[in-house]
Amino acid sequence: MRLLAGAIILTIALAIASLFVGVSDVSLGTLLSSGPEDRATQVLLISRIPRTLAIILSGAAMAVAGLVMQMVVRNRFVEPSTAGTTEAASLGFLVATIFVPAWPLMGKMLIAASFALAGTALFLRILKAVPLRDTLLVPLVGIMLGGIIGAVTTFFAYRFELLPSLLAWNMGDFSGILRGRYELLWIGLLCTILAYVAADRFTVAGMGKDFTTNLGLNYQRVMVLGLVIVSLVSAVVLVSVGSIPFLGLIIPNLVSLMVGDNMRRTVPWVAVMGAGFVLACDILGRILRAPYEIPISVVVGVIGSMVFLYLLLRTRPNAT
Repeated sequence: MRLLAGAIILTIALAIASLFVGVSDVSLGTLLSSGPEDRATQVLLISRIPRTLAIILSGAAMAVAGLVMQMVVRNRFVEPSTAGTTEAASLGFLVATIFVPAWPLMGKMLIAASFALAGTALFLRILKAVPLRDTLLVPLVGIMLGGIIGAVTTFFAYRFELLPSLLAWNMGDFSGILRGRYELLWIGLLCTILAYVAADRFTVAGMGKDFTTNLGLNYQRVMVLGLVIVSLVSAVVLVSVGSIPFLGLIIPNLVSLMVGDNMRRTVPWVAVMGAGFVLACDILGRILRAPYEIPISVVVGVIGSMVFLYLLLRTRPNAT
């Protein structure tokens, strides 16, 4: 508990630091000397606070979604961006943009979530049909499926002249987050809470269908619940801030190395570390090329890919 409390304190410190990092002069001194209508206060209320909340919500939700997917698929190298889920959500968002452009963002998010659910179900169906002798083949199948879905999405985006929009969706970036443009991410918080409530069921389901059935649980219902959580989180984060790769893969694995595989115990750790990791990467992206900003997907992608390679090399001797 002390370590978790320390992680929470560190995440809070990063959140406070995030409020004062940026091009506009927002500091404690300027805030104390300015009124509610002055620029510093307005920037804090309209941009910095919503951005920090969006970072925390998306980081925690995506990390927990990765943990849920790993439990459902029973593979440590799977998460929405390595299972075709994110690409399927992007295809759904494109379909909504083409056919129902006047719909509110909530309606488009639900379409994206439906496509994400269908893409994840297709991924699981392919896994049943393919003989897998190595755990590393599972994310390889997901990456190939994601590549196919991504190619289809790019083709239709090109035909309907929506390539710039597709690029914006796939490039995770918090610079455009303002008050009124991040509130859908609270759905991700609800999904995170739901994952914690059902943590024991996911832990049992991660031991296999026969074991789950023998304990009196409905394996299919647990699977559907997990897929719905992953799909909703993927869609909400995609339509709000874009794609954030590797987050749902590296954080659950690092937490597993520290505190084990009991999901009831690991969900708070994963949520806190996911939020803290994205906060740190976002601050780094704002500092490295100030006053310009490196998109969060680039920073997380670079760091996440290095951690992913470390995890692969670390577990590879045990797989042979």
